[in-house]
Amino acid sequence: MAVRREIESVTERIRERSRASREAYLQRVDEAASRSPHRSTLSCGNLAHGFAACAPGDKAALSGEVMPNLGIITSYNDMLSAHQPFESFPALIKQAAKEAGGVAQVAGGVPAMCDGVTQGQPGMELSLFSRDIIAMATAVGLSHNMFDAAVYLGICDKIVPGLAIAALTFGHLPAVFIPAGPMTSGLPNDEKARVRQLFAEGKVSRAELLEAESKSYHGPGTCTFYGTANSNQMLMEIMGLHIPGTSFVNPGTLLRDALTREAAKRALAITALSNEYTPVGRMIDERSIVNGVVGLHATGGSTNHTIHLIAMAAAAGISLTWQDISDLSDAVPLLARVYPNGLADVNHFEAAGGLGFLIRELLDAGLLHEDVQTVWGEGLRAYTVQAKLGADGKVVREPAPEASGDEKVLVPHSKAFQPTGGLQVLRGNLGQAIIKTSAVKPERHVIEAPAVVFDNQQGLNDAFKAGLLDRDFIAVVRFQGPKANGMPELHKLTTVLGVLQDRGRHVALVTDGRMSGASGKVPAAIHVTPEALDGGMIGKIQDGDVLRLDAASGKLDVLVPAAELETREPGKTDLSVNEFGLGRELFAGFRAMVGRADQGASVFGAVN
Repeated sequence: MAVRREIESVTERIRERSRASREAYLQRVDEAASRSPHRSTLSCGNLAHGFAACAPGDKAALSGEVMPNLGIITSYNDMLSAHQPFESFPALIKQAAKEAGGVAQVAGGVPAMCDGVTQGQPGMELSLFSRDIIAMATAVGLSHNMFDAAVYLGICDKIVPGLAIAALTFGHLPAVFIPAGPMTSGLPNDEKARVRQLFAEGKVSRAELLEAESKSYHGPGTCTFYGTANSNQMLMEIMGLHIPGTSFVNPGTLLRDALTREAAKRALAITALSNEYTPVGRMIDERSIVNGVVGLHATGGSTNHTIHLIAMAAAAGISLTWQDISDLSDAVPLLARVYPNGLADVNHFEAAGGLGFLIRELLDAGLLHEDVQTVWGEGLRAYTVQAKLGADGKVVREPAPEASGDEKVLVPHSKAFQPTGGLQVLRGNLGQAIIKTSAVKPERHVIEAPAVVFDNQQGLNDAFKAGLLDRDFIAVVRFQGPKANGMPELHKLTTVLGVLQDRGRHVALVTDGRMSGASGKVPAAIHVTPEALDGGMIGKIQDGDVLRLDAASGKLDVLVPAAELETREPGKTDLSVNEFGLGRELFAGFRAMVGRADQGASVFGAVN
């Protein structure tokens, strides 16, 4: 089916806006590709260093110019559940490469931090910047110019966007992303949230809270709610950077290992030494980016990707804006309900039909570009499948089921949960912001209430504990933008505001910081731009000012006369506490040079 006019219109707008920057980018990709295979440009001394640690057979193979060499970029560490499974992947990849007539080397490692560990802690102020560090670390690994393609082992919040930025920067190389998969289901996410709220109210002990959290986060793999990590996997698959059917297969299974081996072989099959050369910089284009945004809306994905997708697109010379994302949200219905947009987790989503079912429904409704390039060598229709393990231990693919296995979790286009993706831009005299409404009840889409202003999230939590917030209000948490302190997630505020909302209070959040990919039931205007430290109006709000957050009409205003606002001095706060400790002093340069949230909050600059 041809893509709908609304989707094509946004795609063409992005294409036209990006024309000059995209052409310049593709010229650089073609120039780099013309020098393949890249080992031929290395001196003998260079090359000897590059394969000194290899086995004799691999040295002989790499001495010539006809055997492909696969670079592995890994985010492995054994502290974090999502990344621990990657420990065994390089050995699988190397064996698969050998079977395919190639060689594989670990080109480098990248840091992988967990927002779940650092939520509400000083380390969270490094989180967003870690994305750009990951991109740079990847560049260091690939700078040796030894590789004909690369595979990227990453899964969580900032890791995949950072790897994607780097992969597109090395756009002449084919790129295949290999996930580790979600952990098996544990304590249901809604029960975990219930215990968190009880703890916030002092009704359960810390020991009981820790027990609930440990039953929820209990083994290897990503967290099972649909936050940024699992949104990443959806994006990589719907953009054609995964092999089909690979996103939500649990780690430690025979199918997971078979998919990993197959992905390595596929990466070697699409190098410049083959007949299927697929450089990622040409493969990913404006249509691929739009497909990613459509998938984000159809699944109720993470608000963090309103920042990350802009930065990823920019790496390919493509200019994506919040307005593009908002307009696509208006055109794309919600087809999945996975926590926090529902009670199910990603394992339930996979069992109900998963991405294969979802992609087919979106294609059949004309909401995705089918005629895109993918690492699989076919258009996006090839991704309307579910992967299974064959009798010979290899992957077999079956068509996605015609009917959803659970219509509480996943529905066909004809039965959409809501007509839009529920993610939109708010505009008004406070600037621009993003709001995600897919988990917010319609009667809470408009909140008008007095402001209670805080300069950090701890201030709000302290006020709640002191019993000062049992009323209708809009919490303004400012000086949380990228320039101020690295734009940490403020996910811990969800619990406190959720308690007050459950008591019948009309509450909302307005902040220049981020919320988690688990942004939930409380209306939250996030990523307010310009931020307070950059002269934004959010810095002039005072306690008692009436704010109006109107998700129905896309408005965000402080209801104070313009003349009065003009004469107000912006608020000030002591940011020196953010400058030292847990490595924050090393990121002063990042805070000084980072761009605005609506431009990807990147230190690499934006595409204009």
